[in-house]
Amino acid sequence: MGKFSASRKLSKQEQQELFIDFARALASVRNSLEAANFVKDLLSEQESLMLSRRLQIARLLDKGFTYQEIHKVMKVSNTTITKVQTWLNLYGEGYRLVLKRTEAQPKQKDESPLSWGKLKKQYPMYYWPELVLKEIVSSANKREKGRLVKVIEGLKEKTHLSKDLMKILSNDKRNHTQ
Repeated sequence: MGKFSASRKLSKQEQQELFIDFARALASVRNSLEAANFVKDLLSEQESLMLSRRLQIARLLDKGFTYQEIHKVMKVSNTTITKVQTWLNLYGEGYRLVLKRTEAQPKQKDESPLSWGKLKKQYPMYYWPELVLKEIVSSANKREKGRLVKVIEGLKEKTHLSKDLMKILSNDKRNHTQ
C-alpha cells in the first residue's frame, strides 16, 4: 500500500478518530456485494490482492499448513508468510475472528449458486483465473450477469482480468442468442 505523508502530522486523537470512522464504515457493509464495491472503490487492484493473500495465508497457517505448502499454493515468499505468522502470534484477534466467521458463514442471499467457497474447493488457487470466470458466467443467471457487467463498467481502470471477463460475458450472450 502507498505511504501517506501529510504536511502536518495528525495527533494521536485525530488518528484514533479516523480509525474509528474507518471501522464504522467497514461495519456498515451489509453483504458481500456491498463489501466488494467498497473494496473496489477504496483500494487498488494490487492492494486488494495483497490483503486477500494475507487473509488466505492466515487461513492456511490457522489450518496447519507448512510454509512450503503455502509458498507452493500462494506463490508468496517465506518472508511474507513469516510476517503474517508473526502478526497472528502477536495480535491476531481480528484475523482469527474473521477466519472463524467466514469458515462457518452461511451463504448470503446475494451470492450466486456457485459461491466463492465452492469455487475455492473446486479450483485450487494456482489454476487460471479464466477457468473460474467461465464457471461463474456459466452458472450465473441473467440478473447476476447484469451485476457483473455493471461492476466491470464501473471500474476506472480496466485490468486484463476485467477485459477477459467482459469477453467471456459477451461470448456467453452471443451463444444464448444463436
